[in-house]
Amino acid sequence: MTFPPRPSLLQAIGAIVRKDLTAEFRSRELLSAMLVFSLLVILIFNFALELDPVTRKEVTSGVLWTTFAFAGTLGLNRSMAVEKDRGCLDGLLLAPVDRAAIYFGKVISNLTFMFMVEAFVLPIYAALYNVNLFHPGLLLVILLGSVGYTAVGTLLASMTVQARTRDVLLPILLFPVAIPVLLSAVKASTGFLNGAEMAEIWPPLNLLIVYDIIFTAVAFMVFDAVVEE
Repeated sequence: MTFPPRPSLLQAIGAIVRKDLTAEFRSRELLSAMLVFSLLVILIFNFALELDPVTRKEVTSGVLWTTFAFAGTLGLNRSMAVEKDRGCLDGLLLAPVDRAAIYFGKVISNLTFMFMVEAFVLPIYAALYNVNLFHPGLLLVILLGSVGYTAVGTLLASMTVQARTRDVLLPILLFPVAIPVLLSAVKASTGFLNGAEMAEIWPPLNLLIVYDIIFTAVAFMVFDAVVEE
């Protein structure tokens, strides 16, 4: 009796990403919740902060990353909770693939959803606040910040998915760990929006890059032990 060959790492990652995207585009549960939540956040800030144009531009980075962080946490929580509730998580762990494929597949899926939310938020925010957000440097910061936030968030969501209080537990664990990436992203975004010198922007930008590399590597190394528990 012959068995089919074991899929390669890239094939397994691609299969997990396709599964997540296909399931989400059929149900639209996760993405619609993230989009509605992010829209509500920026609308609340828009009406709550009755500021002059100059001050609005100064708070833009903080409002944007608050929106991204809250919507991203909602997405991370729901993405793993759906796997657990439907019994898919056990099937993934029993599949004959490297556990790293599960981690990177979930990271890419969550990152895709976060990018969709950001692509939805940026033009609406720009129209409401009359701020030009389509700056190449700002888009680079959003990319780096989203990667770091999703990389560590996916690991922590895998840890908390078994808990009954996972909706509360994930933000409690995630926000302290993600403080460096959020602060660096806000500072770098503010620098690009205000036209600051690159000498001021490089330190937070370098911190974002280092954070992405270190935490992605750490999450990759400990993911197997986390899901075994």
